[in-house]
Amino acid sequence: MNHFFRSLSAHQQVGALFLMVFGLLALASIVYTLLALRDTGEPATASLRQARLREARRLLRTTWVMVSVFWLAWVLGGGVATLLFAFVAFFALREFVTLSPPSRRDHRSLVLAFFVVLPTQFWLVWTGQFDRFTVFIPVYVFLALPVVSALADDPEHFLERTAKLQWGIMVCVYGLSHVPALLLLQFPGCGTERNAFLVFFLAAVVQTGMLAQHLAGRWLRRPPVAPRISRSFHWTSWGWGMAAGGLLGGLLAGITPFKPGQALAMALIACASGSLGHLVMKAIKRDRGIPSWGSQGRSVTGASGLLDRVDALSFAAPVFFHSIRWTFGLH
Repeated sequence: MNHFFRSLSAHQQVGALFLMVFGLLALASIVYTLLALRDTGEPATASLRQARLREARRLLRTTWVMVSVFWLAWVLGGGVATLLFAFVAFFALREFVTLSPPSRRDHRSLVLAFFVVLPTQFWLVWTGQFDRFTVFIPVYVFLALPVVSALADDPEHFLERTAKLQWGIMVCVYGLSHVPALLLLQFPGCGTERNAFLVFFLAAVVQTGMLAQHLAGRWLRRPPVAPRISRSFHWTSWGWGMAAGGLLGGLLAGITPFKPGQALAMALIACASGSLGHLVMKAIKRDRGIPSWGSQGRSVTGASGLLDRVDALSFAAPVFFHSIRWTFGLH
C-alpha cells in the first residue's frame, strides 16, 4: 500500500488521501445513523444516550465541514482557496462582532475591518507577500483602529471597545489567513503542489488532539484547571490530546516535508496552540454569557456557529506557519 501511494503523482496522492478521509467520515456517519435508529427501551438512560448522540452529531458535522473546506481549497488552487478562506474569515468576524455588539460610533472601525483590513490581508497572502502580511494587522491595523475610533469622539468604554474589535480581527482574520498561506509556501527544490498535505496535516493533528482531549476529559475524573471556563479541561486530558496529536503527526511525516522528529514537533506545536486557543475562546464565550457561538445551533449570523468550528485552527495556523518558515528558512 505504501509503495502504491508513493508511485502516484502529487495530485493523485492528495486526491487519494482526501478520498480515504471522506470514506472514514462516511463510515462514521453510517455508524452514527444506525446508533440513532436503535431503540434501547430504557427511559432511565434515554436522555443520557440522546445527549451523547447530539454531541457525536456535532462532532461529525464539524469534521465534515472542515474536510470539505480543505478539499475545496486544494481542488480550486491557491488563489481560489485564499478567496474561500477570506469568506470564512468574513463570516467568522461577523459572528464575533454580532455576539459582542459594538457602539454605534464604531461603525467606521467596522467598515475598516470588514472592507479594508480583511481583503488587504488576504490579498497579501494571495500575492505571497509573507513579510508584509505577517505584520500588517499586528502593527499597522492595531495602531490605525484606535485612531479611527477616537475620531468618532466617544470615550465611553473606549479601551474595551477597541480591544474587542482588535481581538476579533486577530482571531478571525489574522489567524485564518495563515491556512491558505500554507498552500503558497515554496520549499527548496519543490513546487507548491504538495502543500495541500500541510493543510491536511495541520487540520488532522489539531482535530485529533481536540477529540482525544475531549474524550479523556469525559472519562478521566480530574479537577478542572479553570472550572468557571471549562469543566472538562485538565492537564491529564490535555496531555492525552497532545499525545494523540503528536502520534498522528509522526505517522503522517511521510506526506510532509518533515522528518519524523520534525513532524512530531510540529504536531505538538499545532496541538498545544490549538487546544489552548480553544480554551481562550471558551473564556470569551463565558464572558459573553453564551454556550456556543452559534447560540445552540440557532445562528444569529447565518454561519451556524462557525467560530466553534475554526477557533482552534485560528490559533494553531499562525504558530504552525511561522514554525515551518523558521525551521526551513523560507522567505
